[in-house]
Amino acid sequence: MKIHIKRIFEDKAQGDGTRILVDRIWPRGIKKEDAEIDDWAKDLAPSTEARKDFNHDPDKFEEFAERYEQELEQSDEAQDYIDKLKADKPLNLTLLFAAKDTEHNHALVLQKYLQKHIAEASLGNRPKG
Repeated sequence: MKIHIKRIFEDKAQGDGTRILVDRIWPRGIKKEDAEIDDWAKDLAPSTEARKDFNHDPDKFEEFAERYEQELEQSDEAQDYIDKLKADKPLNLTLLFAAKDTEHNHALVLQKYLQKHIAEASLGNRPKG
């Protein structure tokens, strides 16, 4: 499975595969009927508190990433969604986000997290903590 990230404001591409919005809040300026998404996975988004503490400050990104990964590990809903992705095995997966900063955002953290956990699952190992 290839996991891509893309701003939701970008046009849908043929290679996007399954398109999942991973923001907790619906992005401004996008009509739901125009979004061309397959799912809206609020459970994969960082908590409101983590998002507000980060406040898109690049200096806080590393701390935010660690906190967000811990949230993913501890969230039954997030783990259930990840298990669903493992079972569905989409060829291509595109994580959609609204943040303007393409180098410091939660979708990057989630992409790395999913790549690690889905790769380990394909080897027959479920990651621990």
